[in-house]
Amino acid sequence: MSLVKAVTAAVAMGASMAIATPAAAAPPHPFVIVHDSFQPASQAKTASAVTYDKSLVPTSASVFIAEARLSGKGMKNHHEGGENHGHYPMHKGTFVFISVRGLAADHHFGIHVHTKPCGTKPDSSGPHYQNKKDPKQPSTNPKYANPHNEVWLDVTTNGAGKGWAKSWVKWNFRSGEARSVVIHKHATGTASGKAGQAGARVACVNVPFK
Repeated sequence: MSLVKAVTAAVAMGASMAIATPAAAAPPHPFVIVHDSFQPASQAKTASAVTYDKSLVPTSASVFIAEARLSGKGMKNHHEGGENHGHYPMHKGTFVFISVRGLAADHHFGIHVHTKPCGTKPDSSGPHYQNKKDPKQPSTNPKYANPHNEVWLDVTTNGAGKGWAKSWVKWNFRSGEARSVVIHKHATGTASGKAGQAGARVACVNVPFK
């Protein structure tokens, strides 16, 4: 099964689930799935997803996030037209998908993977996860703050407040260092000095990335 088909199957499976906590919804390795509704920030200790700005991310909104991780180890069979064309090495990389419902309509949100879990305060989730860490923090250097060195999932919602995005990077998260997905108020900047910046943190989702 190709990566695209595997992820599509995982997404379809998650979309058919009732809203659940990550522990209840997460399938076996190498997939991680989180599907939940946003709760007030005061419930951050027990909630999977919290909102810091109910005008943009109301508590009636929901989020679905899926991760598919390829370690680059092992070989896969290549089949085409019913014939086996031999083995080829698996590529290393990480695919992350996000879908949102019920957010503010017609709004562009900057969305990124962060290093720490969500908390009652917006900055509890720490900085962006970076494959190669910028020695200067907060990172605004495009050399480090870019969609190839970080996971960016910017979403523009439609008139019903729905939207989705995906990201593919050629590396895997370091164990325990990617803990959440943060939704920001504005689109992600790319210019030097503003790279990776997207305004206030309006919501956060805990994700146990592999």
